[in-house]
Amino acid sequence: MMKIFIFSLLFMNAAYPQKVEVPPYYIFDEELSQALYNITETLNLNDDFDVGEDGSEQISLAVIIFKNGMAHFGGVNYDNFIYPASVYKMYVAAEVLNQISQGRYTLYSHYIIKSPNDVDRAKEILSDPRPLLKDGDTVTVNYLLDLMITRSDNSAANCLIDLAKRENINALIHKYNWHGSEVTRKFLSRKYEDPGYEKIRGTETCALHAADFMYLIYKDKLVNHWVSQQLKTLLGRQLDKTKLAAGFPDNVMFYHKTGWFSFWTNDVGIVDNGKSPFIIACFLPLEEIHALEKFEKIAKNVYELINSGK
Repeated sequence: MMKIFIFSLLFMNAAYPQKVEVPPYYIFDEELSQALYNITETLNLNDDFDVGEDGSEQISLAVIIFKNGMAHFGGVNYDNFIYPASVYKMYVAAEVLNQISQGRYTLYSHYIIKSPNDVDRAKEILSDPRPLLKDGDTVTVNYLLDLMITRSDNSAANCLIDLAKRENINALIHKYNWHGSEVTRKFLSRKYEDPGYEKIRGTETCALHAADFMYLIYKDKLVNHWVSQQLKTLLGRQLDKTKLAAGFPDNVMFYHKTGWFSFWTNDVGIVDNGKSPFIIACFLPLEEIHALEKFEKIAKNVYELINSGK
């Protein structure tokens, strides 16, 4: 009975995203927000978008810049909860690394892949030479983390969600007040979900939470220095360069996590050119084929805005 009660509380907390507020360590920047709105308006991204049976959806965009040692926050619908697709794998990675830092296991502990977690039938990045995971494979936790972040491997994500446990991932999410961004689902059909998760709502997040996650990594404050640096290293090896990365200059380092599925295409990360670093989280309710051109233009315009000093 106690287990059912605890799960019910977790479900209730996950089912109703709370009103989000910009953390007090940011200066809310109206001028930045207006500039971002102008960019999205020019690109026809401020409308309601049809997302099939889920109805309509809006963009969720957040940017964090630095002025005189202070973090300034701006955005467009930054508190709008939206399906993040594979972006939420970064929350999973954070808790796995948190548990490693606590000594529960190591990066090099072995993990045996078990069905039905081995869901991938094709690589998200075709040029990646690493084979698909399959039932019975023995790999390290480090290997799973790298696959999950750099190639966005769904099988690896399912295994790491099992390893870390959703209740622990969500405890970390709640620690940083990212209520509403709980990891509710694995990347597989509901009929293969664990007991109690078959009917839970899909995972959502918002640009504010995703940008704040990246900000804490940038400041070395996500759990601790080791966890922040491990995450930054993984994000810096991202293989998908088709979204925001396509609009940044070649000499910019972009530590990021992308995601795409059906009507949703997303990219979140830390942009560092050695002079004017910034953080951007962009969730577009558009199919990838329609979203890529928009991402490139958003990146170019935001980069120019920040580096022009306006």
